[in-house]
Amino acid sequence: MDKRQHNLLAEVVRSYIREAEPVGSKALEGALGVSSATIRNDMAELEEQGFLAQPYTSAGRVPTLKGYQFFIDNLLEAREPKITEQRLLKDLVKQLQASHEAVVKNLARKLAELAGEAVVVGFAPYDVYYTGLANLFEQPEFAEVNMVRHIGKVIDNLDQAMAKLYHDTNHNEEVGIKIGLSNPFGEGCALIFTSCRNLETRSLIGLLGPIRMDYDAHIGRLQYIKSLFTI
Repeated sequence: MDKRQHNLLAEVVRSYIREAEPVGSKALEGALGVSSATIRNDMAELEEQGFLAQPYTSAGRVPTLKGYQFFIDNLLEAREPKITEQRLLKDLVKQLQASHEAVVKNLARKLAELAGEAVVVGFAPYDVYYTGLANLFEQPEFAEVNMVRHIGKVIDNLDQAMAKLYHDTNHNEEVGIKIGLSNPFGEGCALIFTSCRNLETRSLIGLLGPIRMDYDAHIGRLQYIKSLFTI
């Protein structure tokens, strides 16, 4: 894949994240500065390589799981939260009178509101808190019956999934992303997570949503949250 195709894949992923609609060549001309014919040729090549798919004839393209993974590994650009958002999150963490658990629960509720995703927290392998599950059902992916069933199974197995994640995580690492088969919460979802740790207590906090998540923004949010805690 050359540089132009890198840019094309990044634009397709970001456009699909925003609109939840297949992306056509005309829509990308301005962003990429090349003709729609060139974009169509590159799209066809990326489709052959398994990074993009065409849901139906004459439609634009959507990222495949392989395309998302390449984007995450090579093209993602973490975006810092807005200053107003940083202040909100910082004020919650500064509640020094509250316990670590209370602070992180308040933080999780605010994060679910800001990100529009579900938030899961593990205070220990089998001590799990979650909030914002209603956000999942507002996503177009979860309007399908099969995805609703999938989310039901995810909710039923939150304890086991968090236990696996808690045991497998290096709590000193920055921010992790799990999609597809690597995601203990289910291959139909994406999870972006990090460790929140002070001198006495550590917990995991993660954003759970469709694979079509705003990785740039969510990575930036979790990096900022991690920076608020003393390691």
